[in-house]
Amino acid sequence: MKIVTLRPDQFDKYAKEHLYRNYYQTSAYGSTMLKFGYGVHYLGFVDNNNRLIGATMIMFKEVFLSNKMAYAPRGILFDYTDSVKVKELVEKLKQLLGKQGFMYLKMDPYIPIGVKSSTGDTINVNRQESIIMANLSAAGFTYKGKNKFFENEKPRFEALVLLNKDPQTIFDSFSKKTRTKIRRAINSGIEAHRDQSKNLKMFYNFIKGKDNKPFKYYAEFCNNFSKYIDIYFAKVNTEMFIINSRRTYEEELQNNEQLNDQMQSSGLTEAERASILSKKMDSDKLLSIYKENMLIATDLLRKYPEGIPIAGALVLTYDNAAFVIAEGFNEKYGNLNPSYLIKWQMINDYANMGYKYINMNAVAGEFEKENKYSGLNETKLGFNSIVTEYIGEFDIVLNNFSYNLYKTFSNERNIDIFYTILDNIFPYMYSIQ
Repeated sequence: MKIVTLRPDQFDKYAKEHLYRNYYQTSAYGSTMLKFGYGVHYLGFVDNNNRLIGATMIMFKEVFLSNKMAYAPRGILFDYTDSVKVKELVEKLKQLLGKQGFMYLKMDPYIPIGVKSSTGDTINVNRQESIIMANLSAAGFTYKGKNKFFENEKPRFEALVLLNKDPQTIFDSFSKKTRTKIRRAINSGIEAHRDQSKNLKMFYNFIKGKDNKPFKYYAEFCNNFSKYIDIYFAKVNTEMFIINSRRTYEEELQNNEQLNDQMQSSGLTEAERASILSKKMDSDKLLSIYKENMLIATDLLRKYPEGIPIAGALVLTYDNAAFVIAEGFNEKYGNLNPSYLIKWQMINDYANMGYKYINMNAVAGEFEKENKYSGLNETKLGFNSIVTEYIGEFDIVLNNFSYNLYKTFSNERNIDIFYTILDNIFPYMYSIQ
């Protein structure tokens, strides 16, 4: 085996046919990161018959005396089930990159190891996981551990909505809470659409306070992926909002009064009275929300008679699927559920265009215990999503001398500090959406 340099087009040609292909391992993504001070190499791995058997894009920066830290986003495209080839791959990487000043390589292969239901039940597993893990370990890679929440660079769990049925059947499969939120959004006068103008600045306004990536990153990302980018917005139709808010409030007020009358009825059992009381309390909460919506609607109609955008999402279409890159909403109008309606509009659009699935991006791998990411999971798993679990992160030292010198230079401080520094080298890789 030998390592060769590939042209970007040669790399793309190989990558798009590989089993573990992903949009991070593309020259379009490489071109994006070049704008942020990263070096980018496209490498091919050739066997003795001069046949290309693997490839990768690696990003790197100099961090210490011209020595470089490298990262292969979503891993090297390679057959990890062949132990002999994996060992030879590592040997060649150390021989070539180690001499070129690369002292460390980090990767997170796009290898699915399991599929779970939206409730965490196992649907399928990759029976080659143990073989791949053993081969990488024997070759010198260090496994960074399975994290139920989030890895350092890319998510280990992603939610996918399958588009293999008609939109109505897909809608019927959503959780009751998700269906209710979509209907409430529609009844509140919210409208979702794919923006033909692809207004990136408007979209960025919805995420800039929550995302560690600058506007320039998204501008470069959209420029390099160009025709594969979609931007969605949810907009309040302020005229419909005030009409529907009044109607909804009046309907709930009538329901509330009926429940109140029922509570005054004699002859109720304790169970019946408790049931009516529970419904009355729920109705009281809804009345408060609907009254607040009327006040908001009145103010919005006065200020924005043509309507106002309140949420947005950036989507990349790749390999016959749609990937939600980032999304956000104006928290002032969060109770109108605009992000739910945007997702429902995406499902309609991409299902009708024949796409296989929508990747909703990251979710946490903890399905049973309440945690700080439970809300994030709910907004994605309620769409009857399946969850793909990937193999996780690995790293390897390519040049022991440089690596040890770096640690010495750092006064041999706790190695956790070293990893923190390393993670900060790649600041725009991933943020929780």
